[in-house]
Amino acid sequence: MKRARSIRLQPKLLLGLVAMAAVLAAILAPSIAQLYRARMEEQYSSLAFGQASVAADLIDGDRVEHYYRTGEKDAYYEEIHRYLQDVREKMGLKYFYVVVPEDEVMYYIWDAGVPGEDGVCDLGDTDAYYGGGNELMHGAFAVDAEQTILITNNEEYGYLASAYVAILNGAGTPVALASVDISMDMIDQQIRQFLGLTLCVVLAVLLLSIFAYYYYVRRILIRPLRTLHHAAIGLVESKMAALSDFRVEVNTGDELEELAHSFQYMVSELNEYIQNLSRVTAEKERIGAELDVARHIQASMLPCIFPAFPERHEFDIYASMTPAKEVGGDFYDFFLVDDDHLALVMADVSGKGVPAALFMMISKTLLKSAAQSGLSPKAVLEKVNDQLCENNDAEMFVTVWLGILEISTGKMKCANAGHEYPAIMRRGGDFELFKDKHGFVLAGMEGARYREYELELNTGDRLVVYTDGVPEATNASNTLYGTDRMLRALNAAEGGSCRRLLEALHRDVDEFAGGADQFDDITMLCIEMKSSDMKKISLAPTLEQLPQATDFFEGILAEAGASMKVIAQVNVAVDEIFSNIARYSGATGVVLGCSLKDGKATLRFSDNGRPYDPTERSDPDTTQSAEEREVGGLGIFMVKKLMDEVTYEYADGSNILTLVKSL
Repeated sequence: MKRARSIRLQPKLLLGLVAMAAVLAAILAPSIAQLYRARMEEQYSSLAFGQASVAADLIDGDRVEHYYRTGEKDAYYEEIHRYLQDVREKMGLKYFYVVVPEDEVMYYIWDAGVPGEDGVCDLGDTDAYYGGGNELMHGAFAVDAEQTILITNNEEYGYLASAYVAILNGAGTPVALASVDISMDMIDQQIRQFLGLTLCVVLAVLLLSIFAYYYYVRRILIRPLRTLHHAAIGLVESKMAALSDFRVEVNTGDELEELAHSFQYMVSELNEYIQNLSRVTAEKERIGAELDVARHIQASMLPCIFPAFPERHEFDIYASMTPAKEVGGDFYDFFLVDDDHLALVMADVSGKGVPAALFMMISKTLLKSAAQSGLSPKAVLEKVNDQLCENNDAEMFVTVWLGILEISTGKMKCANAGHEYPAIMRRGGDFELFKDKHGFVLAGMEGARYREYELELNTGDRLVVYTDGVPEATNASNTLYGTDRMLRALNAAEGGSCRRLLEALHRDVDEFAGGADQFDDITMLCIEMKSSDMKKISLAPTLEQLPQATDFFEGILAEAGASMKVIAQVNVAVDEIFSNIARYSGATGVVLGCSLKDGKATLRFSDNGRPYDPTERSDPDTTQSAEEREVGGLGIFMVKKLMDEVTYEYADGSNILTLVKSL
């Protein structure tokens, strides 16, 4: 955006002073003119009253009465007339006349001037009053009347000051008025001349004062401010590189010098702040890099590759975690305890940040280790609780929901250590909370005991577990998202995978929050049971269980119409493999699976024993005698010959051997 052009302080100050002078002149001019006008009117009024009073004292009132009654002139009349004319001319009077004020008109006795001249009246003439003269002249027509001046200004007579003084007869009674009109037209011209001269003098004095004050202010204000300005610009242009060498000199002995000292102090403090900020920023960047590494480490510890078990079609599983900070305290986990048992974990550590992440890693490791040892969910929680209580100086704790699913039957044993209720959906139904019995949080109290319960998940059933970051998500109004809205969002989600379900729930939480900062991690996990063609059975890896293993496969093959030859060959292979697991693997459990498809039978053996790949063993040389051949390896060789395919893999802590036989 283009910056508006600025006006500097120096011309602003000069313009302000000139404007102030103009305002003062505009205020002073009318006042001076009014004062001068009043003084001039006072002087002219005094002159008019003086001449009128002299005439009133001089003129014989008794004779005035005679002239008024008879209208006849005599020598005295002419003498007074000449006197009045002479005074009028010498004194520069506009009009000088003697009248008798009647009710409606003035009756003229004398009027200085030549009779017949425009505006000059003779004895016996009458004229109308003008400009309020009626009341004023009648008021003056009294003994000891107050001196009153009449100021008029009209087109006919001009600008006049009129004075009236009563003429008394021998008895002291007013018989006429000696009247004097003095023209004051020259007052306006004199006022204009006087005002012009005065304004010139005032403006000259003001302008001289202004420029003197301006240069004074320029020296004590503008120059120091300019010094500060150049100092600030210099700092910016040097990109703050010379803060330690910064100096600004202002010696005015007033607030500007104090401002310069404050500026110097500010730069000094700014230099120290930048140095501290540089150190803090470097440390923050280092911590940020370490937190980023910690975030990646934490993320890598959680199962994050989906589909998690692409070779397993019995279930669909998906999970996600969104930390409130760089690293969080929530975690989820799922892993195969053996080929037929899947462990599910949802947990929430108290607190946030790095301490919670460290406690989370410890808790996750202990839970997985205990679950993979074959303990029940109840026993896992009790064992891990006691382990976490040891040396728990930080007094942290973790809420945990743990379930172990038997994949072949859909039965799940669960235990809850102070965690949120799971949400379950039966095929074709809606999600609802499963309000299980809560135990105490882990690491809260040593020796705590936990309850165990069982769920059965059939084909199409879904289970969702989550942390409190979901129902306790808040919007800008600090309103909680809540479990009711969570269930509505789950039920409103379109059909699809577990991943699509949780993504729809997460979108609904984000829309509700509306960008408001969240103070808790948001973690969710969903599992759905799928139909599977493979039938399974879990057995103890002992020779006593061998008949059950043989019966399991034989029953499936016989029901499918397999020949006795195929069944016999399969029994030989089962006997060899199950016996080896029982004798040599060190396993605590074995899961057998069998499926039929496209005229072939697939047999699977899964155990949690020591890793061992029998397919890597080289085949024995059958051309040699029994004494010459190396001991062992004949049994697996026989299995390879009897079966069409033999493959091995080690996954999730289990040995998995798969046999394929054409029916």
